[in-house]
Amino acid sequence: MSQIPNLDNSPLNLKSIREQSQRELVNILNNIRGKKCLVIDPKLSGSLSLIIKSTILKENGADLRHLSAEPVDIDCTKVVYLVRSEFSLMRFICSHIHNDTSKGLQREYYVYFVPRREVVCEKVLEEEKVHDLVTIGEYPLYMVPLDEDVLSFELDLANKECLVDGNTSSLWHIAKAIHKLESSFGAIPYVRAKGKASVRVADILNRMQAEEPVNTSDMVMPGINTLILIDREVDMVTPMCSQLTYEGLLDEFLHINNGAVELDPSIMGAQQEGKKIKVPLNSSDKLFKEIRDLNFEVVAQVLRQKATSMKQDYTEMTTTNQTVSELKDFVKKLNSLPEMTRHINLAQHLSTFTSKQSFLSRLDMEQTLIEAQSYDICFDYIEELIHKQEPLVSVLRLLILFSITNSGLPKRNFDHLRRELLHSYGFEHIAMLNNLEKAGLLKKQENKSNWLTIKRTLQLVVEDTDTANPNDIAYVFSGYAPLSIRLVQQAVRSGWRPMEEILKLLPGPHSETKRGGFSGSPSFDTLHGASAAVDRVADGRRSLVLVVFIGGVTFAEISALRFLSAQETMAYDLIIGTTKIVSGNTLTETFMEKLG
Repeated sequence: MSQIPNLDNSPLNLKSIREQSQRELVNILNNIRGKKCLVIDPKLSGSLSLIIKSTILKENGADLRHLSAEPVDIDCTKVVYLVRSEFSLMRFICSHIHNDTSKGLQREYYVYFVPRREVVCEKVLEEEKVHDLVTIGEYPLYMVPLDEDVLSFELDLANKECLVDGNTSSLWHIAKAIHKLESSFGAIPYVRAKGKASVRVADILNRMQAEEPVNTSDMVMPGINTLILIDREVDMVTPMCSQLTYEGLLDEFLHINNGAVELDPSIMGAQQEGKKIKVPLNSSDKLFKEIRDLNFEVVAQVLRQKATSMKQDYTEMTTTNQTVSELKDFVKKLNSLPEMTRHINLAQHLSTFTSKQSFLSRLDMEQTLIEAQSYDICFDYIEELIHKQEPLVSVLRLLILFSITNSGLPKRNFDHLRRELLHSYGFEHIAMLNNLEKAGLLKKQENKSNWLTIKRTLQLVVEDTDTANPNDIAYVFSGYAPLSIRLVQQAVRSGWRPMEEILKLLPGPHSETKRGGFSGSPSFDTLHGASAAVDRVADGRRSLVLVVFIGGVTFAEISALRFLSAQETMAYDLIIGTTKIVSGNTLTETFMEKLG
């Protein structure tokens, strides 16, 4: 299991949320006396690894197994299933119970649904005639702290479910998670929402507050001042671009999963071959915390400086007489050597991808697509990639970018590229193309694109970006400022009212709500930069804004938000909530379905 992040420096007490989740799980195990087998849905094991150490589960009498079609082969009379409410998983559980019954095994079965039970799942258990043999419960894990300032609702498919399947159950889950935060930290006085799903979540949240009011009377100031909800659909340009921060690139090329990457030992300088090793990536690693949000161009430079400094210290140690306190300082520096080695190895491995001509020409093409003024060049480039049978996901990312910035493709071009894609990659991808069309990501052009207006008004392209000493969020994409973060920036600076016209050009409705209970709390419509120093909670900390992305957020966007939060003129600390951390690849893959 990957390392559990240290949450001591979180602007919100996320540690208490994690500890509550730990207690709830331990209580479930303790209420089932004696030795038991805990069978975990594989999709949940990553989330659990960020909540609780497997040793604690074992100390509470649990033998751990992953749920699969294979029967549970263990000498245990009590079996506890910890699963998401998914139809296919019920089939596995039923087959396990039938298998035990046929062998004459007598066991007690417990099924705990995460985060809540669903009627459709219980129906399967009834149909298979095992419902009466099972004790059913819930483990209400609605969110997982990924780091000091990031919460994940662990909803991998929320974007596709909302845009393609018409399934909005994830929206209730998101509202419930936020309402749980309100139970701990007080009702949030200001809510801004942009996008169909976000406005819906704001409405559900208000309904929850009416039905189960959060007591605000004993709180002078809420823990969270403002909630900003943004649909991923509002800005699908940003995730389709290649992230250029250190953490963003690690995710693009090595795929960060539950705060860790899995690599061949040789990449990390180990001699032995064989099993992949897990490298944790979170703010418990002080060096990673320092470099994660930097543009990758700068990372090698920072690592080089640190290595040079260490070398100089070593030379001084061996050539001059040192005092005890100087020796102590040197030993302290040596403690950071494993972190240095780890990130030098990772950066070196990343540079084998980023130095390739194919990657550099792709970056140029992304820039051209964002500029949206060279239609034929872009069309020919994408067509050539299809003919070369470049990886389908990377072709689709550019195609989606092309379609969005042009508000679709002329019918002739659309039909041509669609036909070429199916010829090159196989007709089994027709369902996926239909999904992308249904989601509005790849479509025929029906009206003139308003991308140029959006780009100009929000200053999405910033010339001469200084990646080493950035003064704008555009550094995370070397010149492109993420649209989603420009919206947050605007919301925090002066509210959304001054930009009503631009908001109307972006997908979905928007809303701004002032909720009851905190009439004395300042609205950030009135805040402008440093003059907002008045907006502090009682102990002198800055007030908090929770920014929630429905449909996923990229590491580059998180870096941009951290950059904003670090500005002296910023009146708020920012915490990020998301259905899942995504990249262009993982987001595109959710739409991929094969026929046959």
